[in-house]
Amino acid sequence: MASEFLKTEISDGVAVVTLNRPEALNALNSELLAAIGETFTELGNDDNARVIILTGEGKAFAAGADIAEMVEYNAAQGKAYSELGMKAFRAIIECPKPVIAAVNGFALGGGCELAMSCDIRIASVKAKLGQPEITLAVTPGFGGTQKLPRLVGPAIAKELLFTGRMVKADEAKEIGLVNKVVEPEELMNTAMEMANKIKAFSPLTLKYVKDAVNQSTEVSQTAGETYESDIFGVCFSTEDLKEGMTAFLEKRKPEFKGK
Repeated sequence: MASEFLKTEISDGVAVVTLNRPEALNALNSELLAAIGETFTELGNDDNARVIILTGEGKAFAAGADIAEMVEYNAAQGKAYSELGMKAFRAIIECPKPVIAAVNGFALGGGCELAMSCDIRIASVKAKLGQPEITLAVTPGFGGTQKLPRLVGPAIAKELLFTGRMVKADEAKEIGLVNKVVEPEELMNTAMEMANKIKAFSPLTLKYVKDAVNQSTEVSQTAGETYESDIFGVCFSTEDLKEGMTAFLEKRKPEFKGK
């Protein structure tokens, strides 16, 4: 679905998706959530986009779910809203392309859950992240209780979830919530530099690696290692592997075609 709340630009193999509700600090209303889900599903099937960067317009990445929309919900409506957000963010997690979050400001509640759905998080020094839902007498609804412990460990996750405390970018990096912290003016350049490095590799292999890492949080280590052996073998049926190994032996740069 087309939405004024979401902008997408693709150039030279990199798609930049921008949340575009700056007047509301990119709060995640139903229209924006639906647009996120549809956009990442489409980009997953678009050969022109090999890596995706997600960021927010204005001062925030996403300040959270839209409280003005939620305030009058009943239990059934609240559950449906949660399911809509879960579906949207699952489209990011399951997107076969690497997704980099460029966190330019507040990433709170649903905004933090959105950032955690991405594969890599680069934050501006001005960014603040957290799950403050407890202050509103509501639990996280878009996967925060599941994603946060996997990134920072259960104890730190419980502290942040129980207190609603926001963390600044440097602390977020220290606890493993973000990968890298940069000055605001370098945020998009850093994300683009990483995207350009990643896009040079085989899109098929990147998909397999992302799938395998995602599996690691959901299955036993034995099952995950079995899956890794499977995809390792599958790689030997691809043209990209032959090109990569031949290029290595010939001491030249490979040209991967995603086949």
